[in-house]
Amino acid sequence: MRGGISMMMVLRAHHLLCAQGFQGMGYSSGFVKEFSKIVEKIRDEEQDFSIQVIAGLDDACQYCPNKGEDKCLADEASNEQVLIMDLRVISHLGLIEGASYPKSYLLRLIAKEISPDDLDYLCRNCSWLKFGVCKEGIARLREKYAGEYVSNLE
Repeated sequence: MRGGISMMMVLRAHHLLCAQGFQGMGYSSGFVKEFSKIVEKIRDEEQDFSIQVIAGLDDACQYCPNKGEDKCLADEASNEQVLIMDLRVISHLGLIEGASYPKSYLLRLIAKEISPDDLDYLCRNCSWLKFGVCKEGIARLREKYAGEYVSNLE
């Protein structure tokens, strides 16, 4: 960890996966611009920081045109669908909802515990899954961290 943990980010669990394959597609130009900044920080190997992993509206949602006061309003079922994705990811990774983890730990954990094919279940009903970019991103992450040991946080 270079430079210590200097900032905090709040991300819904499934956005941890989206960030791996993000290639500039999004709900609006404003969302794409702001999510690009989040992704850049996540992909920056020079900085580590805490990420609070949640099931609910996060730092990225603040720029989404579908954000309601306290939930996603894209359509009637969207809020429930994104919450289910968040909870699946939290469970699959063995995380605690609302807890904070170092970015470096989360990336290594994702690389170890999630395969591209896992997204068919974890991200079922996601409108972006069909583009394949998230699976490509997870494959790249797994290749990058291949063979690295992920220690438990104490």
